Amino acid sequence: MKKIKYYYNTHTLRYEKLTVPLRVKLLRVFGFLATTLVTAAIIVWIGFRYIGSPNERILRLQIEDYEANYTLMSQRVQQLQQQMTELEKRDNKVYRAIFEANPVPDSARATQIKKSQEIAVIQRLNEGQLIKSIAEQLNNLTSRLNFQSKSYNEINEMVRNKQKLLASIPAIQPVSNKELTRIASGFGSRIDPVYKVIKFHEGLDFTAPQGTPIYATANGRVKAAGLDAGGYGNHVVIDHGYGYETLYGHMVRVKARKGQVVKRGQVIGWVGSTGKSTGPHCHYEVHKNSTPVDPVYFFYNDLTPEQFDRLVKLAGASNQSLD
Repeated sequence: MKKIKYYYNTHTLRYEKLTVPLRVKLLRVFGFLATTLVTAAIIVWIGFRYIGSPNERILRLQIEDYEANYTLMSQRVQQLQQQMTELEKRDNKVYRAIFEANPVPDSARATQIKKSQEIAVIQRLNEGQLIKSIAEQLNNLTSRLNFQSKSYNEINEMVRNKQKLLASIPAIQPVSNKELTRIASGFGSRIDPVYKVIKFHEGLDFTAPQGTPIYATANGRVKAAGLDAGGYGNHVVIDHGYGYETLYGHMVRVKARKGQVVKRGQVIGWVGSTGKSTGPHCHYEVHKNSTPVDPVYFFYNDLTPEQFDRLVKLAGASNQSLD
C-alpha cells in the first residue's frame, strides 16, 4: 500500500496532503543516478589503479610464469652452449689433432648465440617476443649441433681409416741403419760441400756403399722417378697422402716407376752418387703440406727410445753435407 505523507500548513492551520512536483522527482532521480555513476566510476578507477581487473591478474600471473620459464630455459640453453663449446674445442684440439686433420674454422660453425637478456629486458617483452627469442637461440644451437654431428661423422671415418693413415706416415729409415752409423749430415743449416757456404739442408744424408737398397718409408704412390736436373740425380718422390711426401736422392739406379703404388719397406732403388753429390749416399727428405720437416722425427717404427735419442744427437751435429 502506497504511503501518503502530510504536512501542516501554517496558513490554513490544517494538515494537507504532500504532493511532490514532477520536476523535483526528476531532479532527485537524476541526482541519484549521477551520484551512483560517479561513485561507481571512482570505485572502478580505484579498483583498476590499485587492485586490477581479473583479466589483468590472470595476465600478470601468466607473465610471471613466462618469465620463470624463460629464465629456466635460458639457463638450460646456456648449459647446452657451454657443452657445445667444449665439444667443439675437443673436436679441434684433441680428436682432429690425433688424426692430424685441419681444425674446423670458427667461421664454418654457426655464429655464437647472443647472451640471455636480463630480467628487466625480459619484462618488456611480450609473449611472442619471448618465444621468438628462445626459438632463435634453439635454432642456432641446433645448427651448431648438426654441424658438430657432421664433424664427428668425419672423425668416425678417420677412425676407420686410422690404419691406412698410420701406414701412410713415414716411420722407418730409408736404408738399413741398425748400428746408427750411417747419418752423415742432418736437417738444418750445413756447409755446402761444393760451394763451401752455409746453406739450408732440407733432409738427412745416409752414407752407404753403392748398391745398398733404399726402402719406401711409408705406403704411397710414386709421384716422380728418374733423373733430376736440379741436383738430386736419380731420385724418387712418393706421395703418401694426408699431406706427406718423401724424396730419395742420388740413386745409382731407380727401381720404382711413376704412378706405382708402393708399400712401406719396399725397395724403390739403390744408393749411388748421381747428381750434385760428393760420395755414395741417400739424401732423404720428408715434406708435410709442401714444407720440409726434419725426417729424424719419423723413425719411431724401427728404433728403441734409446736409439732414437742417439740418432737425434747424431743428426743435430754441425758438419758438412754430402750434397
